[in-house]
Amino acid sequence: MSILVRITKIAWQFRLRLIFAYASFLAAVGVSLSIPWLFGNAIDLLVEVDENGIAGKAVETSTLVFFALAILGASIVRGFLDFVRTYCTDSLSQKVSYVFRNDFYNKLQHLSFAYHDKEHTGDLMSKATADVEAVRRFVNMGLVRALEVVVRLIALLLILSMMNWELTLLSLIFVPFIVIRSSMVMGRLRRMWLQVQERMGEAVTILQENLVGIHVVKAFASEEFEKDKFAKKAEELREEYFRSERLQGTNSAWMTFFFTSGLGIILWYGGWEVIRGDMTAGDLTKFILYMNQLTFPIRMSSFIINAFSRAISSGGRLFEVLDANSPVLEKPNAVVLERAHGGVEFNDVTFSYENRAPALQHVSISAKRDQITAILGAPGSGKSTIVNLLPRFYDVSEGSITIDGQDVRDLTLESLRINVGIVQQDVFLFSATIHDNIAYGKKDATREEVISAAKVAQLHDHIDSLEDGYDTWVGERGSTLSGGQRQRLSIARSILTDPPVLILDDSTSSVDVQTERMIHQAMINVMKNRTTFVIAHRLSTVREAHLIVVLKDGQIEEQGTHNELLARGGIYQEIYDLQLQPQEEMLLDAPINNPVDQSSAGDTPGGGSPRLATDMGGDN
Repeated sequence: MSILVRITKIAWQFRLRLIFAYASFLAAVGVSLSIPWLFGNAIDLLVEVDENGIAGKAVETSTLVFFALAILGASIVRGFLDFVRTYCTDSLSQKVSYVFRNDFYNKLQHLSFAYHDKEHTGDLMSKATADVEAVRRFVNMGLVRALEVVVRLIALLLILSMMNWELTLLSLIFVPFIVIRSSMVMGRLRRMWLQVQERMGEAVTILQENLVGIHVVKAFASEEFEKDKFAKKAEELREEYFRSERLQGTNSAWMTFFFTSGLGIILWYGGWEVIRGDMTAGDLTKFILYMNQLTFPIRMSSFIINAFSRAISSGGRLFEVLDANSPVLEKPNAVVLERAHGGVEFNDVTFSYENRAPALQHVSISAKRDQITAILGAPGSGKSTIVNLLPRFYDVSEGSITIDGQDVRDLTLESLRINVGIVQQDVFLFSATIHDNIAYGKKDATREEVISAAKVAQLHDHIDSLEDGYDTWVGERGSTLSGGQRQRLSIARSILTDPPVLILDDSTSSVDVQTERMIHQAMINVMKNRTTFVIAHRLSTVREAHLIVVLKDGQIEEQGTHNELLARGGIYQEIYDLQLQPQEEMLLDAPINNPVDQSSAGDTPGGGSPRLATDMGGDN
């Protein structure tokens, strides 16, 4: 019940709509209760029953007109009040779902990588859609209608007992069965709907992974495998839905049976009461019409039970996310880091992902302003972990990381990440224009600033050749750009923010040797007066680094300059002989003297501009 209480507290934020909804249904209940009374009195004026049977009465026409107009007026007023109640409850439920969606989305933005690592995207999407919709239906159906059912039921039972307590007792003969069955059904439905929501999340996860990895699916001709996998999960979802709907439908049928049986008993016993003269025909009509109004709370009870059950299961899933604690938290008294000078220190840093072996062990690195630090190592050696620790995507397990002597855990996350720019290996672009994608980190950037950043990333000539230029729409995940172009756009995006600390996470992995050389030459000026970390495998950046750190199994195996490490003859020498030396020969032999269309740069050799080809005659 605590989940329903929390949902109700959110609904209470819009108390005016809630109060109007309650007031309108209370008034509507009062008006609807007057209609049977008008019908009964009209019949008593028209009909009399004696030992000889039913006989008519002489009634003034004006009296009949009065009752007809009264019933018509009551119906119109009730219809208007029902509209007010419907409008208030619908708008209230939309307001509550808006709050849930926004809070859910905002929470996801502030949860660290450690949380997202163990959550399925599809399940989170299901919570943001199907579970929020279930909560909305509870506010609409359960929060207001449940009270309306209770009020109407109590009012009808009081009226019926005042009219004829014997008939009222007969009408309540099935109530114990209804209460017992409703309690049992609600518990079963809650468990069933939890299963339904979990299966829905799993199905959405399969769908999301398939759409993102559709190229892999087709490359391995796995369409039939994917179809069978999704069909199996869809079948499980269908069965769970069917079982819950069947239970709800069966419960509704039992409710109708109980009511109809009670109505038959009342008609039989009430008829004898009228014949004996203990009741008038009008009183029996009133009683039956009031009993007929009991069909609403009885039939609605199954839907309300369903709404309550779904809200408990869905609300629980939503609050799991809303109540989640991010492993990376900002201190209440966190300091705003102004533009940093750029001194970065890793002080005996140890880090391990949740329930895993340490990814880094006792790592100490000192990086100064205007210095390039290259990080090398085999896959799984901890290179990307260093990138993730500096902007506090994760928190260190032991040791500390400082910028200008300040522990990154003492800084506000926003100011820290403004000072640390990252060009990631896996480039993500939004469905927006090229201009908006480049300016994503600096929303107020001018067109001139965007163009300048694109020129540094060697992307301007290609953009300028497009029909819409910088207003060209980039498709989902940047599908309208080649791999090299996406990587250069990501570089331009980071350059635009002008961070004092720059991280290049293998940022030239998707470009050819020639384009990499061009980008590297252009970025030499960008790297000046800032601290740069480079995770790379190619010689062009590594050999010019002021400090090269070689990682192995999460530990620093070697560190020093290019020449120092070669002279040492250790693991760096092995990497150089096996990988970097052949790349050096390719790089030195790469022809860049023939100007070609910049649009092909990044995808085919020879994509350099004539001006840079002249400037870059040497190996650098």
